[in-house]
Amino acid sequence: MTKVARNPVLWVLLLLLSIIFMGPLVVMGLTALKTPGDAQAADWSFWPSEFTARAFEVLFSSPDNPILRWFLNSMIAATAHSLLVVITASLAGYALARMDFRGKNLMFAIIISTMFVPGFIFMMPNFLMLDRFGWLDTLLAIVVPGAAGAFGVFFMRQFFLSLPKEFEESARIDGAGPFTTFFRIMLPNATPALVTLLVLSFLANWNDFIWPLYVLFNDANLTLQPGLSKLQGAYTIDYPVIMAGAVIASLPVLILYTFVQRFVIEGVASSGVKG
Repeated sequence: MTKVARNPVLWVLLLLLSIIFMGPLVVMGLTALKTPGDAQAADWSFWPSEFTARAFEVLFSSPDNPILRWFLNSMIAATAHSLLVVITASLAGYALARMDFRGKNLMFAIIISTMFVPGFIFMMPNFLMLDRFGWLDTLLAIVVPGAAGAFGVFFMRQFFLSLPKEFEESARIDGAGPFTTFFRIMLPNATPALVTLLVLSFLANWNDFIWPLYVLFNDANLTLQPGLSKLQGAYTIDYPVIMAGAVIASLPVLILYTFVQRFVIEGVASSGVKG
């Protein structure tokens, strides 16, 4: 073992960080297994006095809260949105990183400048455009807007800049054109960055609350986040049911990150190598 691995202070810090990040998830899961009275008791207890699956039964049996429909809507929207982001960002990022054309630096500066504009400023123009296209109250309203964001372009540009130029030079010697070089040489080597951007875009769309609430009107068309807000009553709050909904919303994110964390770490580390 290295000196760093044997350092007890490091292990204590890692343990504290694990408790900080995992603690809320554990409390959320245990609260979902409590009774309403147990969850709201004055002498609150971390551990349920009685384990029950009532919250999940109420959540899935209520006709007023089509949780499975909301879950499916979120899954479709987040998946489609993240794929669109990866496609547009990889193409634009490669062009800005590897191709020479007039106005490239100015174009990149304009794209980056949009990152400093608050997102709420774009809500009304996007709403009017979606209304003109007839996309309001459809999943297209939360899939297409933001699919060509500045962050994705910047992220992919930085990664492509970090790749050796010898990749492209070897491809040109073998007679490969720009598109062949991009799709068969550069994209396979950019897998960590692509997976990282895919995950980040998926999470952003999956957790979005304001925009879906703004453009989706029918309860059946809602995504999971604004749908879960309907679980809170005007005068009473069933905390176990709300926590059960939060558990369902958290599971896909945790499962996704479990399988792709290696690519995410590698992609984030590599994208900052060269500017």
